[in-house]
Amino acid sequence: MTKNELIKVVAEKTGTPQTHAGKVVNATLETIANTLVAGETVNLRGYLQVATVKRKARKGRNPQTGEAVEIPEHNMVKWTTGQGLKNAVNA
Repeated sequence: MTKNELIKVVAEKTGTPQTHAGKVVNATLETIANTLVAGETVNLRGYLQVATVKRKARKGRNPQTGEAVEIPEHNMVKWTTGQGLKNAVNA
């Protein structure tokens, strides 16, 4: 599902125009991103939890040349599914 498809479904389910649903979806995604940037966790109980984790610096290899490369420390997004979402997918 693409973002535009999500907006269409939200508009249909809520009975609102797509422009309004688009604003709601964009605001939701922006809020999630801003929360993660602030170092906080987004927890939609029963569905998913999204958090940032810091990956340590490490050594890697360039797959084309085999040359050793230093990969710097960086943040990455980690998400965990909740039981409600797992049950819905496996039902």
